[in-house]
Amino acid sequence: MRWLKWAMMAVMLPGMIMAARAEDMKVAIAGPITGPYAAIGEQMKRGADLAVHDINAKGGVLGKQLALTVGDDACDPKQARNVANQLADSGVVFVDGHYCSGSSIPASSVYADSGVLEISPASTNPAYTDDAFKKGWIDIFRICGRDDQQGKVAGAYLAAHFKGKPVAIIDDKSTYGKGLADETRKALNAAGVKEAMNEAVNSGDKDFSALVSKMKRAGIAAYFYGGYHTEAGLIARQSKEQGLNAIQIGGDALSTDEYWSITGPAGEGNLMTFTPEPRAMPTARAVVAEFKQQGFDPEGYTLFTYAAMQVFAEAAAKANSVKIEALSKALHDNKFDTVLGTLGFDKKGDVIGPGYVVYTWHNGKRVELK
Repeated sequence: MRWLKWAMMAVMLPGMIMAARAEDMKVAIAGPITGPYAAIGEQMKRGADLAVHDINAKGGVLGKQLALTVGDDACDPKQARNVANQLADSGVVFVDGHYCSGSSIPASSVYADSGVLEISPASTNPAYTDDAFKKGWIDIFRICGRDDQQGKVAGAYLAAHFKGKPVAIIDDKSTYGKGLADETRKALNAAGVKEAMNEAVNSGDKDFSALVSKMKRAGIAAYFYGGYHTEAGLIARQSKEQGLNAIQIGGDALSTDEYWSITGPAGEGNLMTFTPEPRAMPTARAVVAEFKQQGFDPEGYTLFTYAAMQVFAEAAAKANSVKIEALSKALHDNKFDTVLGTLGFDKKGDVIGPGYVVYTWHNGKRVELK
């Protein structure tokens, strides 16, 4: 199976450059192939692999077959920059990645210097595109939303459902986690609600008993966690184990079933923000069926990664070129038919998309609240 091939090749190196024939067009996927967020890396590998397969089956791009390279940044900023340099030096024309905002932002400067198109399927921190736009870079895009969009949704939900009750805001100090927590706090305060507690933890921590005890003493009824699913799941589980029945609300990084595998029943009723379910879109039906035939459920950012590859292929066809100036113009001037529906981009490279909704976890699955 194709996914086994990628899994075998994703060795624990800062990046991995795969051999390609001279006549092939080199493209790449970059994300956390190893490390605590490898479940997301698996989503991205699957999405990119199937997209490349399907595009090649239809003739490739500009008469060339796509050859996929896998770069492992482990969501580490320094490693991401090393991966970006390796990918740019290897001659890739497009990078489908990175996942963590803290990786995409440092990597983007490498791609800008090298004239390589980067479309992130998942990096939501506003600075990713805002800073690139201010610097005049033309190669930085994303097909996911922004934290100042989902933070408004999370903050509004907290204000509406927990007004008059103690609420906490917690983040993991990462570019993504702190940024999302800040935007949520801003929206919460704008709605007239002041949080009772602000705390920060370290990414990679395992024991959150001190944090849980502090929330218990403060009588916290709900807390927003800005960070990734591993630590979020541990906090949720340890909270219930220590008798704290507060509702956890997280962001799009919780969009993996591995979150529930960490929380178990302690995850019941917890909340998260994400886009309307991609797998339910009519435009995704055929591709979802392909994944299901592989025995894989394309959750989380799988379809976003697939869509980013589609956007690149369509933009190259419209531009009749993979030169960054032509690609950038095509991306700004056109709409693209993808598994996520028809996508377009604003002047900063942000997707013009459907926004965010709130989900609840129930019996191991996330269910959109209506």
